[in-house]
Amino acid sequence: AATGDDVMGEDLTVNTLESYAADLFGKKRALFVPTGTMGNLCAIMAHCHYNKSAEIITGTKSHINLYEGGGYANVAGVSCKQIQEDDNAILSIEDLRDAFHADDDDHYAKSTLICLENTHNMLGGVALPASYIDTIGKLAHNEWEEHGVKVHIDGARVLNAAVSLNISPSVLCAGADSVSICLSKGLGSPMGSILVGENEFIRLARRARKRLGGGMRQAGVMASMGMHALLNHVDRLADDHARAKRLAKELQNAGFWLPRGGAVDTNVVFFALPENCKLKKEELPPLLYENYGVKITGGYSSGGRLFRLVTHMDVDDNAIGVAVEGITYLCM
Repeated sequence: AATGDDVMGEDLTVNTLESYAADLFGKKRALFVPTGTMGNLCAIMAHCHYNKSAEIITGTKSHINLYEGGGYANVAGVSCKQIQEDDNAILSIEDLRDAFHADDDDHYAKSTLICLENTHNMLGGVALPASYIDTIGKLAHNEWEEHGVKVHIDGARVLNAAVSLNISPSVLCAGADSVSICLSKGLGSPMGSILVGENEFIRLARRARKRLGGGMRQAGVMASMGMHALLNHVDRLADDHARAKRLAKELQNAGFWLPRGGAVDTNVVFFALPENCKLKKEELPPLLYENYGVKITGGYSSGGRLFRLVTHMDVDDNAIGVAVEGITYLCM
């Protein structure tokens, strides 16, 4: 890979990746960052840069709220209003209006940013449609135009959503001001995320990246892997979705409980043990890995009853069969 000093904007491979990603998502510029958590935090810091009493609005089950170390509060210094999502990861317009506060009451922080998640991890990889994102964009940009409210998408798996919905990323994310995209996960790059948005937003995000320790020098080595992933591994996400749907169907047929009646949009499957299970929920992950080499995570949802399975480019059809066989044999 051709490299240079990315802190000075001189790494040709990073520049190529950023330009390609910006075009792919229909935004002006992009910024390469080491991780998705940093990408989201850079976005929050950029959107809230000039507002010292900022509040973001996001879902109670969002990754930003649950799994990013509270960075919006303890690093970015903003408060967070959480809204309960429905089973399809929708934040209702009514709840958003109830959560909104203008900068006209000393008791409240100013609503500055709405954060969506697409696909939604904790709700089983649900894909938010473009029509919903456009509706949220109109709420922020039209109804709340004078207040300067913006929309950010935590799009760690947003390309899974685009493939599932058969829509271009630029159309899918047109209603949002910024999007963070993981180049790892289903795309298969070893590391890295991309943050896309308009010129001033990326300027401020780049400043935030520096303060977070994310300025990298000869980063083209990593960026080249991300570029390969974007060029070669997007369309194949459909294979992951097909395998996840097979996994869900076979587990449901075997008597396991699945959210949303077993519906799967993309590559994430949650399931719960049946009442007649031979194992306690804490016993399944280690036994499944020890006996079948299959890694799963548990402890999700109320009471920790749900397990999560995620398909990706290293999971083939045979692996799905092994996973189903192992889970059913150990539990039933």
